[in-house]
Amino acid sequence: TWTLFTIYFPFMFCFVPSYQQFPRLCATREALRIKECCPSWEGDGSPCGASSGRGFCQDVEVPDQPDGPQYPFSGLDDREKWPLVFYNRTCQCAGNFMGFNCADCKFGYFGVNCNDRRESLRRNIFHLSRAERIRLMSYLNLAKQTISRDYVVATGTYQEMENGSNPMFADVSLYDVFVWMHYYVSRNALLGGPGNVWTDVDFAHWAPAFLPWHRLYLLHWEHEIRKLTGDMDFTIPYWDWRDAQGCDVCTDELMGARSSQDPSLLSPGSVFSSWKVLCSQAQNYNDRGVLCDAVEEGPLRRNPGNHNRNVVERLPTSADVEFTLSLTNYDTGAMDRGANMSFRNTLEGFGDPQTGLGNSSRMGMHAALHVFMNGSMSSVQGSANDPIFLLHHAFVDSIYEQWLRRHEPSPSQYPESDAPIGHNSEYHMVPFLPLYRNREFFISSKDLGYEYSYLLNARLCGGIVAVTIAAAILTAKRRCGRSPWLHMSKWKNAFALSEKQPLIRSSDTEETKHRNYQTTI
Repeated sequence: TWTLFTIYFPFMFCFVPSYQQFPRLCATREALRIKECCPSWEGDGSPCGASSGRGFCQDVEVPDQPDGPQYPFSGLDDREKWPLVFYNRTCQCAGNFMGFNCADCKFGYFGVNCNDRRESLRRNIFHLSRAERIRLMSYLNLAKQTISRDYVVATGTYQEMENGSNPMFADVSLYDVFVWMHYYVSRNALLGGPGNVWTDVDFAHWAPAFLPWHRLYLLHWEHEIRKLTGDMDFTIPYWDWRDAQGCDVCTDELMGARSSQDPSLLSPGSVFSSWKVLCSQAQNYNDRGVLCDAVEEGPLRRNPGNHNRNVVERLPTSADVEFTLSLTNYDTGAMDRGANMSFRNTLEGFGDPQTGLGNSSRMGMHAALHVFMNGSMSSVQGSANDPIFLLHHAFVDSIYEQWLRRHEPSPSQYPESDAPIGHNSEYHMVPFLPLYRNREFFISSKDLGYEYSYLLNARLCGGIVAVTIAAAILTAKRRCGRSPWLHMSKWKNAFALSEKQPLIRSSDTEETKHRNYQTTI
């Protein structure tokens, strides 16, 4: 154990503070009373690093654009007009600085003064070396076992906290902070009393913010793992599930095989078999009319393939992905699960991947993977308990990136008003602190400092393939004296570059220095 620790965590004794949601310094009676969350930057001791020009403590401005009709209430839920129920003053960072107290660099920037612009590379999990796979599992488990020193999670509503005079927060691990965030953003609205909830509300799903919200979520998760381990080269790998016949990442070497004793549990040979889940009992919370209390609720469960075939017939195919990418409109109509010919709704899984019609009787694309896993992943609120969630959403994000590059949408394609609550362009994403607006992540991953290996592969090699084909055509013309296009159907597979081929290879030896997969722009 200690050998593994020293190999993969050489920087672990240099703790770097991280600030997210809720920082301990902002989870106090005084901070809640004055509704201000502007912690000092350790570099100069001033709130938000104001003395060094990193940022300033400012009033929060929330949008006043109308929401859609799906949530007909006002003033009942802490997530409305986020984050005003808790704080009306927060740090506004300047330049390339980011973070709750402006201590960090914006995504894609590094260095003491955040002036080093670099692009990180997310890779196919099957293209990682053995050492890199071990490192990934070690990082995940470290995050799960390390209680966060810097932030806590809310276990009660602001009203239950007696308007801040009785703070209700809990300690959880770094990994579980993100489990809680996914639960909190998707939970039902509590209208008062047992069983009195509103289910048709979700601040990160079923509407336009689905893709921007999860893009930010993955970026912050990646960011926090880097700070926890000191490994600034770390990136989340993706699972390319197109045309998969089953859960090929479900092995003990990767995300955990099936237990021979209980098919709904993970094999004892997997590090994840000892993991406990939290915030996974949505119906129980609804019946009691309470929030998740962040207490462990049992083992991680997964039973891939033994799901309801009437809901999900199969895993998504390459044809499903291509049809989804062909849709030109980001979102349509009421911009909810009934949206027709909507790229967002079809990718999310509520639009049919053959017709694009919304409210499909079968789930596809993103949602199909969650149902297929038939365990912790199949609950929206508890799905982030399973580490497969990260690999899955990284690939979903890569499809989003493909669509952005192919269609180059104008910012106006993202709705400014009338989307379901939480999803208008200027709405602050729940429950992120520091604050971000939905529209800020309706942009290319390259603008946020990261790339996908199979997209970079296609971009770099596309020109080479084109030149090769042109040369072959010219040779054929010279030899045959007639048009070669009659034979192009036979040639296309010879010249096609599979997107699943690795772009970068690395040694499997433990002694090989961990490469830096970031390139300077």
